[in-house]
Amino acid sequence: MAYDQSPYRRDGEQLSAGPAAYRAGAAATDFRTRGYDPEPADSGVRITEPLPEPIRRHNGDAGDRDRLGVHIGWEIVLLLAVAAIAFLLYQLDADALRRPALDTLLISGAAIGLLGLGAGLSLCAGVPNLAVGPISLAAALHFAENGDQGLVRAAVPALIVAAAGGLIAAIVVLVFHVPGWLTSLGAAMGVIVYDQLRTAPAAIQGTFDPSDQAFFLFGGFALLAVLGGASGASWPVRRMVGRMRPTGDPAVRPGGRAVFPVLTALVVSSVFAVVAGILFTAGSDAPVVPGTGLEWTGIAFGVALLAGTSAYGRRGGIFGTLLATAGITLFLDYAARRDLDIALFAVGAVTIGAGLVVTRLVEAYGKPAADDWTGGEDWSPAEPNSWGNGR
Repeated sequence: MAYDQSPYRRDGEQLSAGPAAYRAGAAATDFRTRGYDPEPADSGVRITEPLPEPIRRHNGDAGDRDRLGVHIGWEIVLLLAVAAIAFLLYQLDADALRRPALDTLLISGAAIGLLGLGAGLSLCAGVPNLAVGPISLAAALHFAENGDQGLVRAAVPALIVAAAGGLIAAIVVLVFHVPGWLTSLGAAMGVIVYDQLRTAPAAIQGTFDPSDQAFFLFGGFALLAVLGGASGASWPVRRMVGRMRPTGDPAVRPGGRAVFPVLTALVVSSVFAVVAGILFTAGSDAPVVPGTGLEWTGIAFGVALLAGTSAYGRRGGIFGTLLATAGITLFLDYAARRDLDIALFAVGAVTIGAGLVVTRLVEAYGKPAADDWTGGEDWSPAEPNSWGNGR
């Protein structure tokens, strides 16, 4: 019996010839146009429409519920690396790890750590502040030239200007909804103009010496780093901080909930950069050489990435920033004592390159088990078997 005979036709239906016509004709029901049938005979697979883009963008992602194992493993590697560099430095010059050289080392570590903290915070907020290096150099030059007026009178204007600059950058990002990295790059160009107004190194005018507070300064940085890492290990905190991170169309506005984290990240990272520049100047007797400061931006983001913070801003460890800062600080001191003459730009480039590898590891092994089978937020079930539904 042929399929085109009357028993296989619906009332008034004419079928075209050929097997393709049978598969694509009215006798085949397209599951995509079929509404959900709540009858008990249904296969149980519910076909739903994807969430609207603004909802999906800020509804959080499953990747926020991280596995911490990869971060713990990486931080163990960082700890071993720090121990190895410290051993090499001690073998080269044992006095490097004793006072007063240790005080200088701790002050430098606190300054580099603050730069790394600012870079990591802005990265997690989705508005990477590329101006942290130039701001740090501008603060160093300003403090070197005005340090004779006292710590407060020299530091407060720089802090106010940096906070105001971060606030203006945040307003531009939020009002025009433009990428934070590009906004901060434009701000960095403006700060570099200020840095390069000088044609000769700036001699340090003040007498402020933070050596007696070196342990407290580094301890304060360490406390901030650990508290920040511990709070960032909570996915609700990262979800709140990362409202500006795009998960879909990057041109979709994030809404009012992104205002506070963006303002905080850009203002705090700029203020941290000023404090770092002051510490660099106060902890050294050498004149401050004008430049771009972008090498310190590279080192800052290299520290943040080596610490385990994802380049996408979604993940981060607990002790990573402290360990990465210690490793970079010890290495720079070791290279200076060995007269290796390694450019800071080279150090920044290598640390960022290594940090990108760490990002790939964190993203690959830091996802929760649920992501392994759902396939992400755009996963949809396969086409149900319409023959099994009696249709």
